[in-house]
Amino acid sequence: MSSTIVPPVSTRIDTQALTRIGKGTPMGDFMRQYWIPAILSSELVADREPVRLMLLGEKLIAFRDSNGKAAVMDERCPHRGVSLFMGRVEDGGIRCVYHGWKFLADGTCVDMPSVPEQQQCKHLVKARAYPTRECGGVIWAYLGDRAEPPSMPLIEAAMLPAQEVNVYCLQRECNYLQMAESDLDTSHFGFLHLGCLEPDDFPPDNPLRFAAENRAPEFASSEMPWGTSYGAHRAASDGQRYWRVANFLFPFWTQTPQGDFSDHIDARAFVPMDDHHTMMFHFSWARKSRPLVVEDNNGKPLPGLKNNNELLPNTTDWFGRWRPIANPSNDWLIDRDMQRNGVTFSGLDNIRTQDQAAVESMGPIVDHALEHLVPSDQMVGKTRRRMVKALQRFVEQKVSPPGVDDPEVFAAARSGFFVADAQVDWPDVYHDRARSLQHPAAETSTSPA
Repeated sequence: MSSTIVPPVSTRIDTQALTRIGKGTPMGDFMRQYWIPAILSSELVADREPVRLMLLGEKLIAFRDSNGKAAVMDERCPHRGVSLFMGRVEDGGIRCVYHGWKFLADGTCVDMPSVPEQQQCKHLVKARAYPTRECGGVIWAYLGDRAEPPSMPLIEAAMLPAQEVNVYCLQRECNYLQMAESDLDTSHFGFLHLGCLEPDDFPPDNPLRFAAENRAPEFASSEMPWGTSYGAHRAASDGQRYWRVANFLFPFWTQTPQGDFSDHIDARAFVPMDDHHTMMFHFSWARKSRPLVVEDNNGKPLPGLKNNNELLPNTTDWFGRWRPIANPSNDWLIDRDMQRNGVTFSGLDNIRTQDQAAVESMGPIVDHALEHLVPSDQMVGKTRRRMVKALQRFVEQKVSPPGVDDPEVFAAARSGFFVADAQVDWPDVYHDRARSLQHPAAETSTSPA
């Protein structure tokens, strides 16, 4: 009898491996080393019903116990696998409706009312629960395997006290990586968002004029301790250059250039729900400068630059939270007359919908082998290489992912726009500006609440 030879599991890491985040995949295990934004604090009320939560491909529930402690745990009761989504949140824990077994927020079983007293075995049973912390209006979870979780990532916008930060969620039907990469691609700004606008449509002091004057910026990029950074630059007036600086921070964070560099304390986490769905958490300092004016010289709104969330009502489905009304099923409500008549370049009148339609139209996971990257895509290419390199070291050498054991590296990252002397090159222009920055998060609190 011949034996079957089972080939070894491949550990080859390429850019496509970055898109698979299920438990046991290289990138899934990599991401689980970090604290992860899980759910808005406002979504959980003490002793109220649990919420279904899909996170890194795992079906979980989240609830808040009688003491206000947030819990994130496997949705399956460890007794017979009945969904704890149906459970009763009461008296400091959650009770399964099937046999009445009760679990605390940390998964400890404290009651087995269906088991005779002499046969009790509560000490042998524990629901799989994950450590949680609450900070910046968000409940975070640690899904990794360390007995003692690492420190929280010191991303300034996310570490602000809840009263100092604005935070919202938005779900999209695609892989997290193509969402993050959209933020790292500023050359699309002059087309997808400003394609039908001319420089004279903007007031003279609005920096968006530069993007309308020159829709093909030059780029500089570099690796940074937190991940990667780029500066897109265009000629400005009086021997100066207009810079738009953005960052990628491990494992799925971005900082966009849509604000004044001096106080644009802002960050987005593109948290994978599974390989095909992503929940974006957008953190923004509540007292930063007013956003870029999107009105013309007469004070009228510029077409295509609405920037708000238009959402369906939340449901209890696994993918039922924070869903845009415009979505692939209705072609993102594209208006072909608006597109044809030059009202907006894309036929979409909302910046968030424009970005959403672009990344979702690529499909659930874009095939990198079909792409043709050019020099203006250098930040995308550099970020993928940086991620692959870090993932390879994690898999082969067991090296901790960047920022897990040194979370302070994230605190130095800042994005935004500014005008500087044209003679100063990248990355000196970034470091020169960064040295003079104030950090209000550090002045108030950088400790989780």
